[in-house]
Amino acid sequence: MEPSPDVGSTSTTHTPTTTAAASPPPSEPEDLPSAVAQQWMFEISQRFQHLLDKSNPYLLYRWIAFFCIAFLYVLRVYLVEGFYVVSYALGIYILNLLIGFLSPQVDPEFSGDPTLPIRGSDEFRPFVRRLPEFKFWYSITKAFCIAFVLTFFSIFDVPVFWPILLFYWIMLCGLTLRKQILHMIKYKYVPFSFGKQRYDRKREPSPESESESLV
Repeated sequence: MEPSPDVGSTSTTHTPTTTAAASPPPSEPEDLPSAVAQQWMFEISQRFQHLLDKSNPYLLYRWIAFFCIAFLYVLRVYLVEGFYVVSYALGIYILNLLIGFLSPQVDPEFSGDPTLPIRGSDEFRPFVRRLPEFKFWYSITKAFCIAFVLTFFSIFDVPVFWPILLFYWIMLCGLTLRKQILHMIKYKYVPFSFGKQRYDRKREPSPESESESLV
């Protein structure tokens, strides 16, 4: 008689399960277009800065280029007969740059020691501007270039009665420059200097004068 299987006991077979190790997600490819664009912009900025540094000694040619750009802008506004608000904003910005160009780096009104000689016996010290000449030229040239580009967008052509803007700018310019001139007179400085003073060398005595002195 065969033994009956035990009802209460259950036979379970354990099958080995292999869990695959979680592999890291594949790395996303770098954004090549943005990296190339950043590299391209960096090279352009480096070359542009190099050209600016090389143009620093050529003061006359830099200002001739500026006057050419300013003439193109004035001609553009005259032919289009508009963009007077842009011109007004440009004039206010130029006035702000001009005040920085004419002001000393250290205001004598708030400094205890004088920064400029006020007597003939004082040591010569050149005028140090709050806004150097090169930065003044670069800022005003960039402002005219931006204003020239804005004249090609009709959204900036706001209709306005331009004589009022011109009158207000002339009045503001006169009051600001008057204040600056009074400041120059009060502290006795001139915002224009051409470097260190030069003295002519003493004339060397000629052989004829030496012979006459010996006689």
